[in-house]
Amino acid sequence: MATQAQTDSGAGDRVYETDLPARLDRLPWGRFHTLLVIALGITWLLDGLEVTLAGSVSGALKSSPALHLSNAEIGLAGGAYIAGAVLGALFFGWLTDRLGRRKLFFITLFVYVGATALTAFSWSLWSFLLFRFLTGAGIGGEYTAINSTIQEFTPARFRGWVDLTINGTFWIGAALGAGGSIVLLDPSIVGGDLGWRLCFGIGAALGLVIMVLRLWVPESPRWLMIHDQPEEAQRIVEHIEQQFREHEPDHTLPAVTEKPLRLHARDHTSLGEVFKTLFVLHRQRALVGLTLLTAQAFFYNAIFFTYALVLTDFYNVPSEHIGWYVLPFALGNFCGPLLLGRLFDVVGRRVMISSTYALSGVLLSISGYLFQQQLLDATQQTIAWMVIFFFASAAASSAYLTVAETFPLEIRALAIAVFYAFGTGLGGIIGPSLFGALIESHDRNNVFIGYLIGAALMIAAAVVQAIWGVAAEGKSLETVARPLSQAQDG
Repeated sequence: MATQAQTDSGAGDRVYETDLPARLDRLPWGRFHTLLVIALGITWLLDGLEVTLAGSVSGALKSSPALHLSNAEIGLAGGAYIAGAVLGALFFGWLTDRLGRRKLFFITLFVYVGATALTAFSWSLWSFLLFRFLTGAGIGGEYTAINSTIQEFTPARFRGWVDLTINGTFWIGAALGAGGSIVLLDPSIVGGDLGWRLCFGIGAALGLVIMVLRLWVPESPRWLMIHDQPEEAQRIVEHIEQQFREHEPDHTLPAVTEKPLRLHARDHTSLGEVFKTLFVLHRQRALVGLTLLTAQAFFYNAIFFTYALVLTDFYNVPSEHIGWYVLPFALGNFCGPLLLGRLFDVVGRRVMISSTYALSGVLLSISGYLFQQQLLDATQQTIAWMVIFFFASAAASSAYLTVAETFPLEIRALAIAVFYAFGTGLGGIIGPSLFGALIESHDRNNVFIGYLIGAALMIAAAVVQAIWGVAAEGKSLETVARPLSQAQDG
């Protein structure tokens, strides 16, 4: 087994060889990886919980003695959450690349737990807006720290399926939020002002459990080896290998065949180098990432944030029954990444990403036409959404996978943050606002136009991915995107 050979080239410019990425990639799936996915991947569940709760408790917020929120103020709270997520992703993403993955996934979770707990004690509009903003900031920061860590620990041949499945757990959170709201908002059980406050308490309690689960997760060896801590990185990898030998005594680890990397140690990466890498060196990849994330953000947020309005305004579904329609919707969204995810590693990224985006767009166009022609009832509309988002959920998850694995290690977290911020800002804010206005017109033709816009964006993203997408399946992260710290003769 190769060991690290380290040299100093003078003036603190340390150069060393390492085979640690290859050793991580050759590992079979083991107990370590399963526990890592549970401890870190549950972040998306929190986001699904938060987004669903915010929509489900809107009626209770309007009748709350302390808040008395109007429809516009509830919309403003949704905007505060999204703004917090965007700014949190950028700020914490920068810190994640600078200070390390492990420190930040504790800091961001602490921000989330504290803010969502305080939301339950909101006493006015402005306190509610502030706490929703901070909750979003914690979740946005979680995206960057968690996706970076999971990508850097997961063996290359499993990376697509793992990443898509984890992102799909957003919908388990959505189902929990819907189920929790059905129980806690029921006047015969809790209801009233206490009900919606306890709903936000669910997220805080779950966050505390997650914090305990994360205590054993080590720092990313890939981050450590870039930041002049190769000895600590090697200790962590050796510990993971030892765990595998203890739990799988009948299996021998495959030999490392890849050539070791030669890396220059660095303290941090300047913002100038970050933007040069994103928009000059890898500008084609940046176009792909921005297109994928913007299209899915518009598509998802436009429909998910307004599905309740469609059901109530066009299908006359009582608002207290909306939660029941979320559950099958969430099931389709979770099953898509779970069942299709393996194909992203076997068939390949370029084919699967472009095809799931294209299918989502075509199916939305068809269902939008049926909606316009009044050929669907509420149940059939929900089934149509289930089928559409079976594919769209896999597509959306693959956008995060693409951004995380196609940019160098030194800027991975900030790259996720930048494109998440652009995508959410362009698609996640414009989409719900546009659809809200179209639904407010009570004209099915106008809503159909909105569906066609979302479909066109998804199909355009499919074309961009098919032409310029990167075939990253089965390849090490360092092969997909050469580290900025790699010595030229490495």
